[in-house]
Amino acid sequence: MALEKIVSVDELQQQLIDAYRKEFPGDEPTICAFAPGRVNLIGEHSDYNDCFVFPMAIPIGTMIIGKPLDDTDNQICYFHTLSEDIEESKSFELDQKESIKPLESPKWGNYVVGVLALFLERIKPNKKRPFRVIITTSVPIGGGLSSSASIEVAMCTFLEILYQDQYAQDLQLSKVDKALLCCKAEQTFANVPCGVMDQYASCMGQSGHAILIDCHDNSSRLIPFNDKDLCILVTNSNVKHELTSGKFAENVQHCQDAAKALGHKTLRDVSTTEELEEGRNKMSAVTLKRARHVVTERQRTEAGARALENNDYEEFGRLMYESHESLRNDFQVSCDELDQLVELARSVDGVFGSRMTGAGFGGCTVTFVKKDAVKKCIETIQKGYKGKANFYQFVSCDGARQINLK
Repeated sequence: MALEKIVSVDELQQQLIDAYRKEFPGDEPTICAFAPGRVNLIGEHSDYNDCFVFPMAIPIGTMIIGKPLDDTDNQICYFHTLSEDIEESKSFELDQKESIKPLESPKWGNYVVGVLALFLERIKPNKKRPFRVIITTSVPIGGGLSSSASIEVAMCTFLEILYQDQYAQDLQLSKVDKALLCCKAEQTFANVPCGVMDQYASCMGQSGHAILIDCHDNSSRLIPFNDKDLCILVTNSNVKHELTSGKFAENVQHCQDAAKALGHKTLRDVSTTEELEEGRNKMSAVTLKRARHVVTERQRTEAGARALENNDYEEFGRLMYESHESLRNDFQVSCDELDQLVELARSVDGVFGSRMTGAGFGGCTVTFVKKDAVKKCIETIQKGYKGKANFYQFVSCDGARQINLK
């Protein structure tokens, strides 16, 4: 069976410690922070429409180690990534004496710099602390498993530890505050019009549970997901997507246009598909299709959480297939490779449901499957898929946290 090895937290930490000692001989890091990626079980392209999403945190993620620097005059921070997927410079410096603005290069740096800027703005420390960090991730970049949110949340967790003695109790971040800060950093520094789901799941994840998140008021409910005979199989199509490529922003605009045409602030306020159909003449055919996905996906997501809570796995799987069809036909963010992966999984006994997950245009599928059917599912996909897929078997895990250095 060709499952990808899940790099453990201990293994990630050792990689970083070895890299730190090599780059800074004779020195040792003092802070280590970890934030997981996520997989969204159902509720796609829903968060920025104020609707429901249903993710779970997964045991791959981003880890950051580093330390504060003692230089009292210097405000320079140093960032270095070990990621092999980065084609730009893997390191850069930032002078905190200057206004922190989005970077022209390297682009990946905006995911950490944005968090730093908004964190400092939030806590208003008496004195900014220079630091150096080394970053690594086990989340495949561009795979739809939230590599961007995990680096943002890991950075914010690092900063919370760095400044833990510097800010008043009333300025401390709740987990929801932290998710919102990281989301805003991605929107304003990386220029991605994302919703809050990814950062929320990375902050709020809990082992043995998925999280039903209401993106209207940022409340959430933990739903038990701990049947030892079941798991989530994530299949990476190895077709890459780039969120800033315009299509994502275009679909966000379609959703906003539909809500406005119906006299609402967001599509969350559209109560039924009937209301949407009654307003079809107020919008283009494409805008109607995008809105129809969002409205029906909200209904599927709430129903899916109830089904999982009631251990009705057949119903949850049916809703997953419906979600994929809607993403393919109405939201039009699937692709031939993702469609093929879903259909191949669907042909296997023991598979309850399968769908694309993430922004689309490639990336991953998520399959709800009995553990004893995972091998057959992988073999079927390997035999029938026209590309080369990678497979990850996940159970849910805890959210962002400090890791003790060994």
